[in-house]
Amino acid sequence: MSHFTDAKQVIAGGVNSPVRAFAGVGGEPVFMKRANGAWLETEDGRHLIDYVGSWGPMILGHSHPAVLEAVIRTAADGMSFGAPSLIETRLAEKVRDLMPSIERVRMVSSGTEATMSAIRLARGFTSRDKIIKFEGCYHGHSDSLLIKAGSGALTLGVPSSPGIPAGLAEHTITLPYNDIDAIDTVFDDIGEQIACVIVEPIAGNMNMIMPIEGFLASLSRRCTDAGCVLIFDEVMTGFRVALGGAQALYDIKPDLTTIGKVVGGGLPAAAFGGRADIMASLAPDGPVYQAGTLSGNPLAMAAGLATLEQIEEPNFFSALSDKTNSLIAGLKSIAVDAGVPLAVESQGGMFGFVFTEDDSVSSYEQVAAADIERFKKFFHGMLERGIYLAPSAFEVGFISSAHGDEEIAKTLDAARQTMATLA
Repeated sequence: MSHFTDAKQVIAGGVNSPVRAFAGVGGEPVFMKRANGAWLETEDGRHLIDYVGSWGPMILGHSHPAVLEAVIRTAADGMSFGAPSLIETRLAEKVRDLMPSIERVRMVSSGTEATMSAIRLARGFTSRDKIIKFEGCYHGHSDSLLIKAGSGALTLGVPSSPGIPAGLAEHTITLPYNDIDAIDTVFDDIGEQIACVIVEPIAGNMNMIMPIEGFLASLSRRCTDAGCVLIFDEVMTGFRVALGGAQALYDIKPDLTTIGKVVGGGLPAAAFGGRADIMASLAPDGPVYQAGTLSGNPLAMAAGLATLEQIEEPNFFSALSDKTNSLIAGLKSIAVDAGVPLAVESQGGMFGFVFTEDDSVSSYEQVAAADIERFKKFFHGMLERGIYLAPSAFEVGFISSAHGDEEIAKTLDAARQTMATLA
């Protein structure tokens, strides 16, 4: 029997997060044993170059010495207190320094918890119920948000999940990403009823889609005019596409921001924060309740702080971007030579590619119409040649500072061999 067969006897679906099951690409998932730098070692002894990076957190690569040392040192003093500790304040100060829109922050343990809490806070602050999200954007699996969601839900072919009350779903308005006219129409019609707009400033859960010119600025303006809260979901892009996140790239100051992944340095941590007056509505200062036993866990705070201290070193992001650009340009060139249509995108340490005739991709519809079967073949061909990509055509890839010229060259060589089988 396989590891996956064994797991399915005791774990629902055999995995603890759906996309890990390889349902989007076929076959059985790879079970990991250990990781170091840019490399993974599987339970069956294979060594793979990793472009998943635990779905984003491992921006320094796996088992970075500074992060390991911080976690080990902190663990020696206690693994959890359920009480305040100074490491929480230190990480909060670092987050505020790197993302000035976050005047006050609340630590949580997952991105889902961060987005769920931010929406509850926005509803409590505005005394309104309706929210706006965008088709193909994924903000976690809370009821208000798992409506025409992306990421795992798209991969499994279930655009919304059973178990969500119809009455609650009525309060969630889903619009096409990058559609400024749709935004204007809704705000003109019911702007005074909208509590918040939540958006990935760079979409990373329907592959990688950049905002068109004016999209984020229009959102910001309409939210301000309507008195509703603009939430940037930077769980993926925060400290990943740039030191200050996507909001620094586009010079937009959201009212609230959710962050995760990199901020935990590989341990379960996330946060939400923003304007001090909005955050003042949060308990214990205000009436909006939110709590978590392991929120601000000292090990996660230490890992996150050590990671942020490393990535704020001079030239870190320029070097990381150079690696990503080298990889994605190589993939595009290989695809052209092989006669395989491929659209590519990258920013900082994130990249995406879509098998499509379109030169660029700016909407969910384009991704949904792409050649998914070709992606599946590419995924398995790369895996056979020692390259671990996200097992879904709707996910982005991540590169780390541990990826060097050798890893990128090996990756492109594998891509050249695999693309030749797809023409």
